[in-house]
Amino acid sequence: MRISSSLVRSCPAAAAVALPLALAAPAAAGPGITVSTTGSTVSVTTTACAQLSGSWGTASLLGEGQTDFAQGRQVALSGTASDQSAAWSGITPGTYTVVVLCSDNSTAGTQTVIVSAPPAPSPPASAPAVPAPSASASPRGVLGGMGGAVKDYGTATLAAGGALVGAGIIAAAWFLRRRAKPYRF
Repeated sequence: MRISSSLVRSCPAAAAVALPLALAAPAAAGPGITVSTTGSTVSVTTTACAQLSGSWGTASLLGEGQTDFAQGRQVALSGTASDQSAAWSGITPGTYTVVVLCSDNSTAGTQTVIVSAPPAPSPPASAPAVPAPSASASPRGVLGGMGGAVKDYGTATLAAGGALVGAGIIAAAWFLRRRAKPYRF
């Protein structure tokens, strides 16, 4: 298949014309409304309403089965000439329709939104369980000066432990001495 060189040369020109038209298309469609949900709060923003007699307009949240603007939960729009908004809190999970009616009785927009159930709360982090002291524990608590032992073992036990430590030191010294003179058997 062969591509004509005139077609290749005309593609950048066509893209240069089409790109600004594509970017301008959303602006030509009108401002409308933007609806968002955060947890159990539904909010709406618009730039379509003008202030008339101190009012920007009213937004209505219609639940399932509600079809008329007056049936929904109505909230007055607040804001500035460049941005008006309204919000509803404590909304239960379900599908809702948001309708914004400006103060001049024109509809700024209608949009459906789904409010989902909040995620299940995670169990609180707890500290590791500390075992209760047993009946055999010393009434004085842990004996820090005795190696952290709870029970006092007595002189005989300490003497036996000291003898084992001493024997270990003597064995280590003998091993190191033998290692320093490899020619001896």
